[in-house]
Amino acid sequence: MTFEHLIIFNIALLAALASPGPAFLVMIRTTLNAGRTAGIALGFGLGSVAAMWTLMALLGLDTVFKIFPWAYTAVKIIGAVYLLYIAFKMWRSANDVLETETKPSNRAFLQGVLINLLNPKSVLFAAAVLVVIFPKGMTFAENATVVLNHLIVELMFYTAMAIGMSTKTVSAFYIRLKKYIDRVSSVVLGALGIRLLTQN
Repeated sequence: MTFEHLIIFNIALLAALASPGPAFLVMIRTTLNAGRTAGIALGFGLGSVAAMWTLMALLGLDTVFKIFPWAYTAVKIIGAVYLLYIAFKMWRSANDVLETETKPSNRAFLQGVLINLLNPKSVLFAAAVLVVIFPKGMTFAENATVVLNHLIVELMFYTAMAIGMSTKTVSAFYIRLKKYIDRVSSVVLGALGIRLLTQN
């Protein structure tokens, strides 16, 4: 694993974090309606489980691929199709209006944990991104670095988002640029899916 691998991983991760999925939308709604503290707590719940899924994917995929080499190709194809599907949905929903709803401020961390824990797409996304970016057979230290990096990026992203979204200026700015943010995220994830399909 090289530093370039981590950079590419972080770019893909940030694109995924900024996409209008359930975690992202609940994060916005919680911050706008329950305040900055609740938003940060929710983000810590989301980030902790996301990093756990990355750890599980790193620990499990390498063993599966050694026992069943054909599984590597299968995961690549399934992962690529899923990434292209996400990119298509993002592009198509770019013009949708963001709606908010009242969310309670208590138990925000638990809410974040449950959102990612009960979302099977998080596992598939983690596996797809790891397969396309990182080489097989990484060491324990390299795996630990990837997981720690993932956790730090998630926590920084959600904390910055909660702080930003708690201000009227930034929330209004995001709503105005939502279409373009969604389109850029769609292109990044679509390119990652195509790369996954075409690489050896």
